[in-house]
Amino acid sequence: MTKRSVTQQYPDAQPDLAPRTRGVIALFEENCTVCMLCARECPDWCIYIDSHKETVPPTAPGGRERSRNVLDRFAIDFALCMYCGICVEVCPFDALFWSPEFEYAETDILELTHERDRLREWMWTVPEPPALDPAAEEPKEAAAARKAADKLAAQQEAEREQQAERERQAEREQQQDGPERQAGPDQPGQRDVPGEES
Repeated sequence: MTKRSVTQQYPDAQPDLAPRTRGVIALFEENCTVCMLCARECPDWCIYIDSHKETVPPTAPGGRERSRNVLDRFAIDFALCMYCGICVEVCPFDALFWSPEFEYAETDILELTHERDRLREWMWTVPEPPALDPAAEEPKEAAAARKAADKLAAQQEAEREQQAERERQAEREQQQDGPERQAGPDQPGQRDVPGEES
């Protein structure tokens, strides 16, 4: 109220946007599993997804073939989108992100439907996530992953120690068998003691 109004000299000067600005939605295609959750939850029905199924051969002999969804089309019509962010929030595999970019106005409304190639280009403008609060509790997923990693590391360390112990045992046995081989084939394990008669 008491501050003087300041006019931002856009487009000569770019505005200072908040880190969580909702400019445009970006797609990280590698994470998309075509679960269709974003399209079903969209209140405007502005997300269009097409896919097909492919059969994946078994990874091990005797295994069964598996089928997986392959993404054919992923498009968002920003002429209909109301930027609610529901699709970004409900995506269980982190395939959708907010980008602060907002300069994508078009003279043709059809150009506001961004296909997956253009949505992928917006990924390079997505800012890095903010740092976690050091006083916050560790997420359950991270704790479970760390526990599993620690358990695996302990198992690998135990296997290495067992392997080293077996190698040391084999080396000791070879050292003990050495003098016996030098004693001769007739009387293995016996040595000539000075002063004894044969």
